[in-house]
Amino acid sequence: MLRLKNLGSGSSGNATLIEGSDGLHTRRLLVDCGLGIRQLEARLAEAGLALAQIDAIFITHEHSDHIGCARSLALKHRIPVWMSHGTHVALGAPDLDGLLRTAHDLEPIDLGSWQATPFTVPHDAREPLQLHCTDGATRLGVLTDLGHASAHVKEQLAGCHTLMLEANHDPHMLEASRYPAFLKRRIGGKYGHLANSAAAELLCTLQHPGLACVIAAHLSAQNNTPALAQQALGAALGWPTERITVASPANGTPWITVGAA
Repeated sequence: MLRLKNLGSGSSGNATLIEGSDGLHTRRLLVDCGLGIRQLEARLAEAGLALAQIDAIFITHEHSDHIGCARSLALKHRIPVWMSHGTHVALGAPDLDGLLRTAHDLEPIDLGSWQATPFTVPHDAREPLQLHCTDGATRLGVLTDLGHASAHVKEQLAGCHTLMLEANHDPHMLEASRYPAFLKRRIGGKYGHLANSAAAELLCTLQHPGLACVIAAHLSAQNNTPALAQQALGAALGWPTERITVASPANGTPWITVGAA
């Protein structure tokens, strides 16, 4: 069984825990570590877990809201850290005392009864990666921080039963915001972040009878609202808006079992 719990999503910090179990053994992967270590510890405690129960860390890219306390957490608890070579270089090639594992596009990471497969995405980072995960029965897609959905992205997310998908901004709110012009261009560009409408278009291509749950993630606090994201993604799937889960910066999400509606 696969399940996930987002611990916080947005520009203030991102972290998602993915857990797979075969009934005897459970392995946990922390995807991004953009929270402070005390905050991360507190949010894990709310989920009934401790930092030492994390088996591996996966860093999607080098931006600060995804890195956070990754190095200090890894060194303190001797947790392997997966990231691309480009991400490691962009961070200044920090010494991880033998805990660094290099992630590559389409090379699965073995987590016992399940595996996580990185794939490249178009984003303004050195070598960004996102993930799809499977235990052989169900499939989870994790996709945040990208400017557009390439053919490669669509191929890697096909057949997912649960999707955590960026719905970063409403284009009208972004255009009317006080953000400087260069930042508006960056966010709305091909290597920035997915607008609600772009996320909805992607969902239309990924919809299939087995898709049971969609989580809207990485919402902008200034240029989006949960209601707008839910409306756009729900309409794309023909689902009631309340069926779209929203990952919040402060509370993340509850535990979600992959494949369960």
